[in-house]
Amino acid sequence: MAWFKRIFLFMAVNILVVTTISLVLNLLGVQPYLTDRGIDPIQLLIFCFVWGMGGAFISLMLSKFMAKMLMGVKIVDPNTHDPELAGLVSTVYRLAHIAGLPRMPEVGIYESPDINAFATGPTKSSALVAVSTGLLRSMDKRSIDGVLGHEITHVANGDMVTMTLIQGIINAFVMFLARIIAFFISNALRSRDDERGLSPIAYTMTVFGLEMVFMILGSMVVAWFSRAREYRADQGGAKLAGRDSMVSALRSLKRVYERYEDAGTAPSSSVQTLQISGRENRWISIFSTHPTLDDRIARLESMTQF
Repeated sequence: MAWFKRIFLFMAVNILVVTTISLVLNLLGVQPYLTDRGIDPIQLLIFCFVWGMGGAFISLMLSKFMAKMLMGVKIVDPNTHDPELAGLVSTVYRLAHIAGLPRMPEVGIYESPDINAFATGPTKSSALVAVSTGLLRSMDKRSIDGVLGHEITHVANGDMVTMTLIQGIINAFVMFLARIIAFFISNALRSRDDERGLSPIAYTMTVFGLEMVFMILGSMVVAWFSRAREYRADQGGAKLAGRDSMVSALRSLKRVYERYEDAGTAPSSSVQTLQISGRENRWISIFSTHPTLDDRIARLESMTQF
């Protein structure tokens, strides 16, 4: 039933996105950008901007809900009598207070052997910090403090909104450039062969192909920004929880990756999400959203002020 639930939620969210954006376009009076007289760049730009930014921000607004539904995140009652969970909530609240968050984030836990934690939510006042049971069982308190400090810093820095803006802008430009270039290709074929240019199917396939190329290039830009935010989150985690705690957390994650390497098995999904890598690869690194752990540890250890 879990797979059915994921498929249902995926379809429901996509229907919501398409319906919402279509309604916004109608309210803005956006007309078809491709007409018999040519392409209307203003209409095209509005069309691409609404779709590119709209999809990204709707996903952000639903991020907490999707995390709870898809990953089974359970919100911890701040008044819980479980000492381990009470300690988790207390640590998150303490770090959030030091970071100056306007409102304490929700604290969640989900059942998984993977060592993972994440922060999500549309604003600093409506954030969720969640950890896996695997992380709580595998890390000592100092390392957990470092992980939580890192995630709280993401919230305090507004990284979720920042990365959503960047992704939305990239999406808009990808859509815009792909359609502009496809239109000029169609015009070039029309003038050269005195034909009607690309057929509707060929035009659509050309747009799709160009979007794939530009999305790959755009992902390099998004990944660069993400790596920069990770360095800042590491530094912020060191300020909130102490450098030793932050370094300890990163070393614990590194040991997880090394166990996979020693066993000759593929990293789990959470480790792949964290982009844990013990080896530097120039081509892979430009698409990675996280710097290598060795690099992150070295940066923290070389810093004298926080």
